[in-house]
Amino acid sequence: MRLLAATSNRGKLAELRSLLADLPIEVLSLAEALPGAPAVVEDGETFLENALLKVRAGALRSSMVTLAEDSGLEVDALDGRPGVRSARFAREGATDAENNEALLSALASVPDDQRRARFRCVMVLLDPRSEQPPIVTEGRCEGWIGRQPRGAGGFGYDPLFVVEDYGRTMAELGEAEKNLVSHRGKAARAMRSSLEALIARRP
Repeated sequence: MRLLAATSNRGKLAELRSLLADLPIEVLSLAEALPGAPAVVEDGETFLENALLKVRAGALRSSMVTLAEDSGLEVDALDGRPGVRSARFAREGATDAENNEALLSALASVPDDQRRARFRCVMVLLDPRSEQPPIVTEGRCEGWIGRQPRGAGGFGYDPLFVVEDYGRTMAELGEAEKNLVSHRGKAARAMRSSLEALIARRP
C-alpha cells in the first residue's frame, strides 16, 4: 500500500519511515507524491487542528491514504510554549539552532527543578475512499530542558530535551531507543492496528 506522509520535514519523514518499516507500506513524501504542491497554512490553535489541516489537504490533492502529524514541545515554565509554534519559536523560518537558542534564553533564569517539559505528537490517518472519519492517536514523552545542547542525533529540540528515566537527551539516544520512547513512536504504535486493518482491506 502506498501512504502519503503529509510532511515536508525531513527528520519527521525519516522517523515515520523507520517506525513503519516492517509494514507492507511505501511511504511517499509530499515532494514525491505532490511535487510543487503549495504548503498547507498551519494556522490551527492545537496540534490536532494542524494535523487535520494537513491530512485533509494531502488526501484531497493526492487521493491517497494520508498520514499527518503535528507535534511540538511544551514547557511548563513557559505556560506550554512553544507548543504549536515550536518550529517557529525564534521567528518564522527559524533554524533548529535558532529555536534552541531562543528556548535557552527564555529559560535562562529558571532553576533546574522547574524546567519540566514534554514532547507531544498528534497523528491522523485518513483514507479518502472511505466514509470513516479521520483516525487520531497521540503520544507524549516527558522530560526536562537541559542547560546546553548534548548529542548529535535527531533534530529540532532533541539536543536540549532530557528524557525522563534516561538522563540523556533525545539527541543522545540511538534510533531504536528513540523510537521506543519518543512521542512520535508512541503515536505511531497506537496507529498501528488501524494501519494494519487498512492494509488488509485494500487491494
